[in-house]
Formats: sequence, C-alpha cells, structure tokens
Amino acid sequence: MPAHRTTIVPRFGELDPYNHVNHAAYIAYFEAARCVALDDIGISLSDLSDRGFQVVVTKLDVRFREPATARDSLVVETRIEEMKRVSSNWRQQILRENDDQVLVEAQITLGICDSNGKPTRPPADLNESLSRLADSSGA
Repeated sequence: MPAHRTTIVPRFGELDPYNHVNHAAYIAYFEAARCVALDDIGISLSDLSDRGFQVVVTKLDVRFREPATARDSLVVETRIEEMKRVSSNWRQQILRENDDQVLVEAQITLGICDSNGKPTRPPADLNESLSRLADSSGA
C-alpha cells in the first residue's frame, strides 16, 4: 500500500527568525498526520478512548535534512513498518510538495495502553484497521 499522504501548510507562528519551520512544529505535523491517517481508516482516537484504549508515543527519532519555509506546501507520508503485540513502528517523512524532496524523517514507536496507562494488546479490530497503513513492501 502506498503511504498515507496529508498536506500541511506552515503558518507564520511556526516559523523561526530565519523564516524556517521551527523544529518543534515538525513533531506537531507528524502527530496531526497520524491522526488524519487513523481517521481515514476509521479509527477515531476519541472512540478508542471511549473503549478504554490509548495510543501513546513511546519512542520518537527525528532526522532533519532540509528546512521548510513559509512558502512551502508540505506533504507528510505515513506508514506502519511493523506491528508487534502491544506496539507498532511507524515511519513518517515530510516532503516539499512541488519537488518531493524529503525534508524531515521520523521513526515512531506507538504503544497501546488501557485507560490506566498499562500496556495492553490492542483489540483485533484495531490491528485489522492498522494493517491498512502497513508497509507491504517489507521495507
């Protein structure tokens, strides 16, 4: 399956004094894109919460390659690389829309917890839905 794609346009408040997107804004872009991807496959974080489950970030590794500016339209690509018993490994990258140049890359580990924050196995329907974001290339 191709990566899920979410378009982001940087806002003035996300820029640093050099007119580059601030490094912290990219983390918010990654999170927003994961939420959109989950919504697009029928998983609402609020519905999961109502069912007693939480999706939590347990590891985040980010590599900054090139800066984005206020004039850039960005695309966040999101895919799951590996699904484990109580966690999943995600790969996300931010590209400049007009030339597909990779600007920022992230490896994220997400865990599933119960409403008390204790790691737990995800419900079968959640894993089934998440598999629609899985990288079928084996990368």
